[in-house]
Amino acid sequence: MIKAIRIHETGGPEVMCYEDVPTPEPGPGQVRVRVAAAGLNYIEIYHRTGLYPQPQPFTPGGEFAGTVDALGPGVGGFALGDRVATASGAGGYAECALAPADKLVAVPEGVDLHLAAAVMLQGMTAHYLAYSTYPLKAGETCLVHAAAGGVGLLLTQIASGLGARVIGTVGSPEKAALARAAGASDVILYRNEPFAPRVRELTGGRGVDVVYDSVGQDTWEGSLDCLRPRGVMVTFGNSSGPVPAVSPLVLSTKGSLFLTRPTLWHYIVTPEELAWRAGDLFRWMAAGTLSVRVDHRFPMADAAGAHRALQGRATAGKVLLVP
Repeated sequence: MIKAIRIHETGGPEVMCYEDVPTPEPGPGQVRVRVAAAGLNYIEIYHRTGLYPQPQPFTPGGEFAGTVDALGPGVGGFALGDRVATASGAGGYAECALAPADKLVAVPEGVDLHLAAAVMLQGMTAHYLAYSTYPLKAGETCLVHAAAGGVGLLLTQIASGLGARVIGTVGSPEKAALARAAGASDVILYRNEPFAPRVRELTGGRGVDVVYDSVGQDTWEGSLDCLRPRGVMVTFGNSSGPVPAVSPLVLSTKGSLFLTRPTLWHYIVTPEELAWRAGDLFRWMAAGTLSVRVDHRFPMADAAGAHRALQGRATAGKVLLVP
């Protein structure tokens, strides 16, 4: 038996129960991982509330790092005790969890397992946004919403490292300082002023080349107004609520804009692509050129507290659950 969080009905953070459950057995192509830390992500709030329905009962958590504890039939390339991480596992809010072997990556000795758990989903998201969804070039300008959040801090560092100008939006002076330290050239406190007119002012009226928006409903209209003609609107989250229905004519009238709604899973389809993105992140972390901020480590038993902190926008950087 192991300890795990179980959700028997959707609802608020209080529906997460810390229980004894049978130790999961890896099936064909699976690996059981002894969890060192699990990353908290907004998608688990959607799972908990029922926005993204899941079979019940279930244990949330697809992102974790740890050591190989058991190998399923037909699994090669890993050995017991290997240091590994994944963003595509199942049941990560637990002492042990399962992951497909082809979605696991080896964690180099120079990278702490807690930091590996903190960077898999958000780091690879930042990587595909800047390298693939809209491949940023030196001299271009991007708008990053929630620039002091988990993805935001990583995306800001990666984008500025590519030579792009980053304009960030944040909710407090403390978060503004974090965004600037990550490489943002300009930071807008969205509670103090409308961000769209300020972005136009900062870009001399031209607008930005791309908007990276994980906030959704609250920033949707303003984000479109920040783009240059033929700019790219990347909406990849909805922490404030889903984006409303979109008329294609709006994209035309605002400058023949492009709109995409990507997800990580379509950007790590092959083992080669997964290895590229994770490998870049680990290499940058080991070299000290990518800083991964862990805002808080909650004990696994207090997953409810971790969800409240994330949902209340009380975090800056990554939140981890530690068995």
